[in-house]
Amino acid sequence: MTSSRCSQPGTVPVRRNLRRTCVFAGLALLAAGCGSSSKATPSSSATTIPTPTSAQGSGPVDVLYAGSLVDLMTKDVGPAFNTATGYTFTGYSGDSGSLANEIKGKTQQGDVYISANPSKDVGLEGASNGNWVSWYAKFATSPLVIGYNPNSRFAHDLQTEPWYDVVTQPGFLLGRTDPATDPKGVLAVSALDDAATAHNLPALRQLGTESSNVFPENTLVGRLQAGQLDAGFFYGVEAAASNIKTVSIPGPVLEAVYTITVINNAPHSAGAAAFVAYLLGPAGAALLRAQGLALTTPPIVSGTVPTNLQAVLSGQ
Repeated sequence: MTSSRCSQPGTVPVRRNLRRTCVFAGLALLAAGCGSSSKATPSSSATTIPTPTSAQGSGPVDVLYAGSLVDLMTKDVGPAFNTATGYTFTGYSGDSGSLANEIKGKTQQGDVYISANPSKDVGLEGASNGNWVSWYAKFATSPLVIGYNPNSRFAHDLQTEPWYDVVTQPGFLLGRTDPATDPKGVLAVSALDDAATAHNLPALRQLGTESSNVFPENTLVGRLQAGQLDAGFFYGVEAAASNIKTVSIPGPVLEAVYTITVINNAPHSAGAAAFVAYLLGPAGAALLRAQGLALTTPPIVSGTVPTNLQAVLSGQ
């Protein structure tokens, strides 16, 4: 990983369009066990990860994660993980596709990768993709919603009228992410297209083709809160973490499917295993539920799971 200094407390520097947060905390214990769970033939490219133990850890754990989880990771999971294990969580947020491209291009090195869509993990599997990923686990989902600024002049309309009738009104600013790199951007376009077809509103489909309403995932919340947008497409988890008011999107189920994996040849493999064990263990699960994530229990695993994480991923 290209070296850089951690931020001072209270600052969140942006690096390569990703937000880096360095959080320091204290000490405690982590427990994990052994078991068996796998859905694929073993692969020689899988990283051997030291088994998490009850001993206190130390050192950094670099987690690359979907930008929709930024508040959850920086405010809840990161600090709690540090306190529980002695490791130091360092997070890098961005849209899932851009993170995958950074990993593949060797411009961003990390230990753990959390995506909002399994297709991004698949794009890192195999020799042609650099053998960065040998397994991944689907551990939670969160629905696509429309989050709005309560101070917007359209707020009352969004509360009382169908969203698809409101977002095409003159002057309405609806933000979304780039479908070329972000799974949420793909879902947003699907929501607009589905509603356009169902309600014969071609203006909705037009919104899905414009570029002026496309923003990086880790800036969308801030733009909404600053009043630069009337509304935007979000996942329920990020809306809950930022206290954003929302309206649901009826119709076909559109949701984030969150996955986690340890990147092959992770520089801090022991810490990476500890982070997976913590996030998918009882304490981590409680934090995820508190922000409205629907947990997949046990996680749905694809690929070759390291022996020391099989018990965690099987829900034992």
